[in-house]
Amino acid sequence: MDRRQRQRRVTKRGSLTRRLLGLVIIAAAAFWVVYYVLPNRQHVDPDWKGLDKPIFVKGQLTGYSASGTGDGLLLPLPFLQEYVDSSIRYEKESKSVILSTDSSLLYMQEESTAAALNNEPLQLRLAPEVKDKVTYLPVDTLENLYGFEIEEDTNTGAVLLMTAGESVPLGKVKGKEGGKTKALRSEPSVHAPIFADMNPGDVVRIWNTDTKDWVFAQLDNGYSGYVQADDITEDGTRTVEKKPETPTRAQRSWKDKPVNMFWEAVYERKPNPAKFAALPGINVVSPTWFSIIDVKGNVRSQADRSYVDWAHNQGMEVWGLLSNSFEPDLTTEALSTYDNRMNAIVQMLKYADLYNLDGINIDFENVYTKDGPNVTQFMRELKPMAQSRNLIVSIDVTPKSKSEMWSLFLDRPALAAVSDFLIVMAYDEHWAASPVAGSVASLPWVKTSMNRIIEEDKVPAEKLILGVPLYTRIWTEATEKGKTKVSSKAVSMNAVKEIIAEKKLTPVFDKEAGQNYVEYKEDDVLRKIWIEDTTSLTARVELAQSLKLGGVAAWNRSFASPEAWEALKGIIK
Repeated sequence: MDRRQRQRRVTKRGSLTRRLLGLVIIAAAAFWVVYYVLPNRQHVDPDWKGLDKPIFVKGQLTGYSASGTGDGLLLPLPFLQEYVDSSIRYEKESKSVILSTDSSLLYMQEESTAAALNNEPLQLRLAPEVKDKVTYLPVDTLENLYGFEIEEDTNTGAVLLMTAGESVPLGKVKGKEGGKTKALRSEPSVHAPIFADMNPGDVVRIWNTDTKDWVFAQLDNGYSGYVQADDITEDGTRTVEKKPETPTRAQRSWKDKPVNMFWEAVYERKPNPAKFAALPGINVVSPTWFSIIDVKGNVRSQADRSYVDWAHNQGMEVWGLLSNSFEPDLTTEALSTYDNRMNAIVQMLKYADLYNLDGINIDFENVYTKDGPNVTQFMRELKPMAQSRNLIVSIDVTPKSKSEMWSLFLDRPALAAVSDFLIVMAYDEHWAASPVAGSVASLPWVKTSMNRIIEEDKVPAEKLILGVPLYTRIWTEATEKGKTKVSSKAVSMNAVKEIIAEKKLTPVFDKEAGQNYVEYKEDDVLRKIWIEDTTSLTARVELAQSLKLGGVAAWNRSFASPEAWEALKGIIK
């Protein structure tokens, strides 16, 4: 082959290469124009298309599906617990579901239309069902209880839920009737695939406007995605109205008046009010009359109608105290089932009617941490039942600590939500068997205890009542084999006054404790007393006022000296 033929062949190859390269460039340019310049016209189905009854909240797929349709629609229990009410209780042994609001307590069992509302028989139209080991509850019953709204699309099967009080802005697709459609896309970009073509006049729920030029919207058929903001015009708001709330008696009676309470410790003998000293300023008394005595939740009563009549004549409310007998194993069983809890609650409500009580004060102590949720559930079931009878519901709680049996079982935020008051027993900073001597309730410790519940647990200050001690401890420090041995005994305010007078002691003010202090030698040992008196009680009253608490409560009347009541009276000024 001569040189000219070879050159012609090379030239042809170069021309072909250039043509191919040009075609590639043209194709790439076309691809770039189609995918990066022109809007994407590809239509795709959302991931949930084909699912049976998918449930949406705030425009988002929840991952749960409903069952049934129309009047027979049911919602899965796990969905309700996650999106409607996390406190819905399921008890496996009885296959029961317990739902509660401020005014209603609903008890249902799987596969049964027999139910109970506030412990009164109720016949359901639809029974709860079990499918694939999941419990489903009837929507019609739930709507009445919680006030949410359900919208079901018969074509797509989508179920849209809005909770009571929820609002969402509405938008209308711009354009004339029969005009150009607007795209609902999978991402906030004109290059994203299209879920649906929306006609002018279509109404959407606008769930998010965080992206400047796009809004996240949802059609009534469940389709949700992004639409250009310029394609939508505002069209009002959709709001699910809350049911009107009736103020509780606590809100009516104690809104602008602090509680000034004392506990009446009742043991074997009935207290005789005729022998009581004057009690100026007291407006509530809580006698320790009731206790759970067995695993079935049965309640023993030591109530005295004459005491109630005396208190009412003095202008005091009576909040009968129910204890768990401070027995942890008994508490485990008595609070473990709805039947046992309801047994105790029903008995307490009957006692409240019988003795004309104004409230119920719960004092559950020495409780296993694992039983904490059962304590909360007890209060959750007691509250609507008591509220329907105009009774105040309070529960005694300790300051926060690492003590399993006395503190860790208490879910203070949850308890505050289902009680009128939390009464904080802010004493026993140094308890009977404390290894070191100290105040029963130093002022800084009390302040920190209350602030932790307010700040860490977000409990409203007006729901907290400060429990104050009317007792103190005489601490004994003895030296044995070179080591200091500490012991103590609890005494009343009057007993300390007598010791000071008898031994001619001069109290000094302990700035760190915020109260008066004395010490003396006796029988070759050192005695120490952090004194409860007008000084310490007045300081706690001022603390309660500065924190805007709901009041004070004193443990207990029999420990008090006359001046104690004058100091505590300051809370109502």
